[in-house]
Amino acid sequence: MEILKPEDLKERYNDPWIAPYKKIITMVDNDTVELVEYHSCISGSHWLLNQYKHSSPLIDMAYRDGNKHVYICKIGKSPLKLQASYNAAGIEEIVVEEDNVKITHSGLAGAGVGAAMCRGMGEGVKYIELISEGGGSKIGKATVVSEKLSKVVIGIDDTDIKDQGATWTMAHNIGEELKSEGFEYLDHVICQLYPKNPHKTQNCVSIALTFAVKEEDKEKLINRIIELLKRDTLSNETSIAILEGITIPNKLKEYAHQTKTGMMDVGTCQNIADELGIKLISVTGDHGKIGALAALGLYNNPDEAVRIYK
Repeated sequence: MEILKPEDLKERYNDPWIAPYKKIITMVDNDTVELVEYHSCISGSHWLLNQYKHSSPLIDMAYRDGNKHVYICKIGKSPLKLQASYNAAGIEEIVVEEDNVKITHSGLAGAGVGAAMCRGMGEGVKYIELISEGGGSKIGKATVVSEKLSKVVIGIDDTDIKDQGATWTMAHNIGEELKSEGFEYLDHVICQLYPKNPHKTQNCVSIALTFAVKEEDKEKLINRIIELLKRDTLSNETSIAILEGITIPNKLKEYAHQTKTGMMDVGTCQNIADELGIKLISVTGDHGKIGALAALGLYNNPDEAVRIYK
């Protein structure tokens, strides 16, 4: 086994069959790990995700969003029975050691090259433990070591007024500003709320912003979002909701559905948040808590989030 840092790999390999990953992020929530990988090969990555999903018992869910590949996995070990075309690549082991997440990838031919050299060149990789190079008919295997991060999802609602503003754009711009400050801004999901709500400004949506952060930076992130919302909001009813971790409680999903299909009040919203241990914060007022909490229940399901119930 050989230990190689991204710069070592880039110096050693510049062959035409090496296509480096752009970035790799790993978030941990108890025994669940969310692996996020960015690669410029967009639709071609469908093959890889399909192989990983049916070859790896450690993977509970895998999907692609543009050039972002997401794997929701279990910590553990499950050796793969690789077979060309049918089971060509996957994840064999996931270990969390202090501040590191160690994920062992294995693959045949080109998938094996991706397991080691391509992934190992990505931003966010500390180093790889190269077990075998792969390529051709050989098995490629490597353990990719990255920083252990936490997932924080921020629900935001009620930042506009009847004749001015747009919550979705303000929230995205806040995400981009935080990205420029060094925070890892992962996603922006629009949640369609009850369209017949008499209190709505116009389209009646709330927003979920997703971040990957170091454990010690969570409060800094939350405080900074509050500062930016106070600076930019036009509404006296702006609120945020905060979900820490990867898993969405079923009761929160049910609440989100209820808020999409009918009226909801602040008191019920607060009771559910208290029961689930989710923090609600009034930035300029309380009414935004309703939509902010609903956005958290659908942050990982954008198709359902935008669905309109008549």
